[in-house]
Amino acid sequence: MIPSATFPFVFPGNVVPENEMAVESKLIPILREGVDLVKMILFQRLRRHLANAYPEQDASYVNRMAGAVINDLFGDSPTAEPFAGFARDQAEAIDREVRRISVSLNDMLIPLTDALRIQFLCDYQEGVDSTPVLVRANELGILLSDREVPLPARFISMVRKLGSSLQLVRKT
Repeated sequence: MIPSATFPFVFPGNVVPENEMAVESKLIPILREGVDLVKMILFQRLRRHLANAYPEQDASYVNRMAGAVINDLFGDSPTAEPFAGFARDQAEAIDREVRRISVSLNDMLIPLTDALRIQFLCDYQEGVDSTPVLVRANELGILLSDREVPLPARFISMVRKLGSSLQLVRKT
């Protein structure tokens, strides 16, 4: 049994039987592509938001900040320079912007909640514990705890609709 992605702690009624988590090896990469598409959409939205929030900064800074905020939210720590250095130097600003997502980009909370949960389930299948990412998102008001964990087909459908509405994917 594993904790559900709704809230990542094991207690009666909050577990997913492991046999229900048995997925084909092809499903995980498809789900991860959906998570990446949500990140791309968030990147576009963050760039616009950050350009307004930091009018004194150039486009390069705004792009790096948007990427760093997404990395922080999804628990990715860049190791390559110049991204790692930027994340270290701008840690306070990055944290501040992650904390603002629930207010400044509240229309993204549903796709972010679903993407974070799908990432958790994919990570679990690959032996990675990303529970701290969900806990932090919950604490920051980004994770909508009342929302059910999406089934893979529903998640992919939502991501496709969102991506095609922004012309990031072709309509099928």
